[in-house]
Amino acid sequence: MMSSDRLITIIRSFLFSRTNKEFLIFLFFLALSGVFWLLMTLNETYEREVTVPVSITNVPSDIMLTSDETDTVKVVIRDRGIVLLTYMYGEALKHIGASFKNYNQSGGTGSIPASELAKILQQKMAASSKIVSIKPDKLKFFYNTGACKRVPVRWRGRVIPEHLYFLSHVSYEPDSVTVYATEERLDSIYLLYTEPLNHVGFRDTLVVDCRLRKMEGVKMVPDHVKATFFTDVLTEGVVENIPIQGINLPKNKVLRTFPAKASVKFVTGVNVYRTLTPSNFTVIADYNELRDHPSEKCTLYLQKVPQSVTRAALVTKQVDYLIEEVAE
Repeated sequence: MMSSDRLITIIRSFLFSRTNKEFLIFLFFLALSGVFWLLMTLNETYEREVTVPVSITNVPSDIMLTSDETDTVKVVIRDRGIVLLTYMYGEALKHIGASFKNYNQSGGTGSIPASELAKILQQKMAASSKIVSIKPDKLKFFYNTGACKRVPVRWRGRVIPEHLYFLSHVSYEPDSVTVYATEERLDSIYLLYTEPLNHVGFRDTLVVDCRLRKMEGVKMVPDHVKATFFTDVLTEGVVENIPIQGINLPKNKVLRTFPAKASVKFVTGVNVYRTLTPSNFTVIADYNELRDHPSEKCTLYLQKVPQSVTRAALVTKQVDYLIEEVAE
């Protein structure tokens, strides 16, 4: 086994041989020139875009912001490269604050112009730095004094099960969220929708954590829900013995049809089909139609079907009938 002294001697001889010595000298001057080049480069003047978070501060306790508490602006700054590096990777522009009372306006809104943002930024920047541009040209924020209401949630997007499957039911957790906004805005909000979903080709129950679509000046608590999509296998079915009901009949008249009951065919899921009864459907015949357009047969109409049923149709659309007068 080679001793440590022997190993050190070999390494020293290798490093300080004439060839390697010249190579080490070359590396030293190469590194030195790189350092000088870097210093010269960082001393040049550049323009760089920096993203700066801006938050609303000193918000009164009786005020609730209904917009995001923190927004961002993109600032183009001109200065020497070494200074720009401190802005890009340092803490100086990691965050700035704007006081609520300075920019509050009536009507539940506030606005911070780019000129004001420039003043706030300049206080955190070196004297040599110049702001070239700020985007957007102003930041808006919204607030209210606690007005809110509960609003139900619905999904939006593309949720399509495999062939021969369909969505039998969708549940939400929670099924409604608390919305904070101005009174006028609250009056116009009846439903909240998720951000667009895209799920295709599934057959088992699908559970998705959905973020709610943002609305300007509206705060939602919570801002996301869990949507569960239940699937079922499609099947064709028929429900028979549905009573035919006469509508718009005078008090002294009775409509009798032959037969007195109808059948409906439809497409639904296997699990739904097992739960369906004649009471889930309503079949009618309209007396006004028979009075205005007398005919040997009366036309039947399917007035009500369950939401989980598609392509519902009457097996027989016309039947014989008789209108009887009854004593009042």
